[in-house]
Amino acid sequence: MKLETYCFDLHIHSKYSLDSLLSPQKIIDIAYSRGLNAVSITDHNTIKGSVVARSLKQDRVHVIIGSEISTDYGDIIGLFLSEDIRSRVFEEVVDEIRDQDGIVVLPHPYRRKRFLNDDLLSMVDLLEGVNGRSSAESNQCAIELAGRIKKKPLSGSDSHFSFELGRMYNVYNGPLDPDDDAIRNMLLRENIQMYGKSLNIFLRKAGIYSSAGLKLLQNLSLSYRG
Repeated sequence: MKLETYCFDLHIHSKYSLDSLLSPQKIIDIAYSRGLNAVSITDHNTIKGSVVARSLKQDRVHVIIGSEISTDYGDIIGLFLSEDIRSRVFEEVVDEIRDQDGIVVLPHPYRRKRFLNDDLLSMVDLLEGVNGRSSAESNQCAIELAGRIKKKPLSGSDSHFSFELGRMYNVYNGPLDPDDDAIRNMLLRENIQMYGKSLNIFLRKAGIYSSAGLKLLQNLSLSYRG
């Protein structure tokens, strides 16, 4: 059934990222309650969260398989993946995503260990103009960067906890079949509106610090068991 208004959040983390406690089922439940038609669970360096979510018996929220991959130039998101990305070299990660007929999204361009030069920026398909965990100043710079390099901006909640999920989202107004091919085509070719309200600085920082603490505890636990 074609939908006339399509709302989606393509930057969400589950417990498989180690810095989140959200289960794939919980993400689907929250996304549905907040009016989202599609999500991508983009766990760090694994598609497992998306794969588990996709396997759930539900038809309320479409799941796009994705991952946020660590590279030598900071994170990059791959959407519509079929397997984990192995490389951690920026150009090679882009090639692996493309080999899977995926879409390359540059998240939070002003929260990176190394800023990309124009040659690397030209390799991405979409740019995250508004990130739920970035400051208003960083998001404004990201939107301006998208305009300069002529890349379509998207909004992403970058949620790790329930209070962040769907806070930032995108809307496409027009008939759309809720399947991968139609959504991929829409992302690359159609006009998309970014929506959402930033968390106040205290909640935003609380989410960031909580994720960092959780990741440390998880890694310590894994080391102890190893």
